[in-house]
Amino acid sequence: MSRRVTANVYLSLDGVVEAPENWHFPYHDDATEEAVMAGLRAADTLLLGRKTYDIFAAAWPDREGEMADWFNLTPRLVVSSTLRDPEWKYTTVLSPDRLVEELTELKEKPGMAIAVHGSITLVRTLLEYGLLDDLVLMLHPLVVGSGDRMFPENGPRLPLRLAAATTFGSGIQSLTYTKDI
Repeated sequence: MSRRVTANVYLSLDGVVEAPENWHFPYHDDATEEAVMAGLRAADTLLLGRKTYDIFAAAWPDREGEMADWFNLTPRLVVSSTLRDPEWKYTTVLSPDRLVEELTELKEKPGMAIAVHGSITLVRTLLEYGLLDDLVLMLHPLVVGSGDRMFPENGPRLPLRLAAATTFGSGIQSLTYTKDI
């Protein structure tokens, strides 16, 4: 059985995924944090795009707690054509040109899930190449109004199957979709 690649994305009702640090925190509570931690505990590798890597590398090393420990100690792969010498420990750079080949090989090796957080351009690429197994959307009960959206206008058709749904007291819904097979 191959390893699963699971993307975790914070999303507003109008589909905005850009800068969740500006709108997510009023909805953050213990239950949503535990749901995110459950997903992290099921993974032993973190896969990030370059922009998200830069944000995380600037934030997580200064934090404490179980989630900070996971982000700081878990081996991570960063897809980038420009990052040469990552300073955040346990980071390996993957070339975008070799992403499909290397991730396909990694999925076949023993291990737990491979978690993707944020990294919307990367998530779209993984969906395009059929490499994403689970898409976990943390749907927030607000309309942001502007910003980059999860699925761009005139994008490809993408059949998915709802595998799980949970509504939290904060109003966030966790919606897990899998490939429609």
